[in-house]
Amino acid sequence: VSSPLESNDHPELDTSDFLDEKYIRIYQSMIGSAQWLISLGRFDISVHVMTLSSFRAQPRQGHLDRIKRIYGYVCKMKHAAIRYRTEMPDVTDFTFVELDWNDTPFKDVREEYPTNLPVARGKPVLMTTYVDANLGHDVLSGKSVTGILHFFNKTPIDWFSKKQGTVETATFGSENNAARAATEQITANKQTLMHMGVPIQDNPILVGDNDAVVKSDTQPKGKLHKRHLMLSYNFVREAIAARKLRFSHINGEINMSDVLSKHWAYQAVWDVLRPVLFWRGDTMKIDMKKKSTKSTK
Repeated sequence: VSSPLESNDHPELDTSDFLDEKYIRIYQSMIGSAQWLISLGRFDISVHVMTLSSFRAQPRQGHLDRIKRIYGYVCKMKHAAIRYRTEMPDVTDFTFVELDWNDTPFKDVREEYPTNLPVARGKPVLMTTYVDANLGHDVLSGKSVTGILHFFNKTPIDWFSKKQGTVETATFGSENNAARAATEQITANKQTLMHMGVPIQDNPILVGDNDAVVKSDTQPKGKLHKRHLMLSYNFVREAIAARKLRFSHINGEINMSDVLSKHWAYQAVWDVLRPVLFWRGDTMKIDMKKKSTKSTK
C-alpha cells in the first residue's frame, strides 16, 4: 500500500453490505483514532479520513476495508515526522503584484492591529500558506473539498481538509471559497503570533494553483460575474488591498495542499510530500528544484 486510498476513489459510490452494530463501533473507533493521528502531524491522510468520516452513522463493508487500508499505509509509512526548520524560506521566485487600489472600494482599507500587543522578540517568522480545492470531490452531493497547509518559515504548522458548505458548478467558485477560508485562517494565525510576541517577517504569503482566481483577486479592476461568490471574492480582495497578505500563483505539481484536497497517487505527490514528512538526514540537503523553484522547501 503506497497511498491511503486509491487515486480518485469515491467511497460514496460503494454499494457493499451495511455493517452490523459491532463493526459500526469498530469503524467509528478507527475513524476517531485516525483523526487523532492527523492532529499529531500525519496530515497526509487528512482528506481520506475526512471522506470516510461522512459514513460513521451507517458505514458499509467497503468503507471498513478502506479505513483498514489507511491503517496499512500508516504502518508502512511509519517513519513520518515533522522536522522544525526555522531558517527563512527563499520566496524570490514568487510573483507578487503591487497595484493601485485607490479607484476601488478598498482604497482606504488598512489592517487593524490590537493595541495591547507585547514587544516582538526572537527569530522572525514568515507565514506561507498553500491552498487548493477539488471540484466535485463528492459525486453524490457535488460538494468540493478545501485543502490548506500553513508553514511558519519552513515548518508545516497547521493543516485543514474539509468539504465546502455549498455546491459549486465551476473550479473558479470552489477555489475562491478555498482562498477565503485560507485568508481567514491566515488572519487568525497572524493574530496568535502577534499576541505571543513573535516578530512577523513581511506580509503573509498565500499561493494557489488556479491562475484565474489569483489574477481576479489581485487585480483592482477585476470583475465578478457570479453574484453568489461576491462575499468570498471581496473578502480576499480586501485582505490583499489592505496588505494583510500577498497572493501568488504556483505550479500545480508542487502545490502541497493537493495532499489535503484529493485522493492522491503516490507518484504524484511523493516529490513534495517527502521533504515535509519523510526526509531522513540533514534537511539542508533537501532539493526541490527538480520540478520548480517556486516552493518554500
